[in-house]
Amino acid sequence: MLKISNMPDTTISPEEKIIAPMGQQPVRARPVSWKTFEKKYLPREDRYKYEWVNGLVEKTERDMNQYQTVIAARLLKLFFQLISKKKATGILAIETDTFFLPKVHRRPDICWFSDQQLSRMAAGENQVPRFVIEIISKNDQIYQVNKKLRNYHDAGVEVVWLLFPLLEEVQVVHGNKITKHTGAQTISAAPVLPAFSLTVKEVFQKPVPEK
Repeated sequence: MLKISNMPDTTISPEEKIIAPMGQQPVRARPVSWKTFEKKYLPREDRYKYEWVNGLVEKTERDMNQYQTVIAARLLKLFFQLISKKKATGILAIETDTFFLPKVHRRPDICWFSDQQLSRMAAGENQVPRFVIEIISKNDQIYQVNKKLRNYHDAGVEVVWLLFPLLEEVQVVHGNKITKHTGAQTISAAPVLPAFSLTVKEVFQKPVPEK
């Protein structure tokens, strides 16, 4: 579990509201300290993902279905193949508690850390990944997705992949530039991981069951 020492309490204006799961009305929320969030929300094992953003708890549904799990597994398999061929280093991590900014805690679906970052993490230093992947579901609100993108941009994340399984589309974000890719178009994690590339069709390809 990530531990950040001397994290300050934050305050918000009365007008600010907590982000609620799709279909539920936002409710007025009181800010909580990181210490309270770490104790009360991080240990929860339910169907929600909890993130701490500017003193507010953001609660979103954990709705990765089995098809999305297949997508994530395919990306991890590709990465391990690159590792074995010495074309990549570091690790692709799943839902790692990370402070992207001093008051912004997120749990990206998948993110990449370098070997140097892993060494610093082992020493207790928070590290910001340079490459992030988010699998977007039908329950994700566009406002919240854009808010995450802004957090990632402000934190210095160089490449973000937004995967849309229902559309079979991938949006690749470099800084303020977003490009959309479909079908046989190739996506890449360059300049962070140049060898980590595949077509959009390969990302969303469904395995044929064995007879």
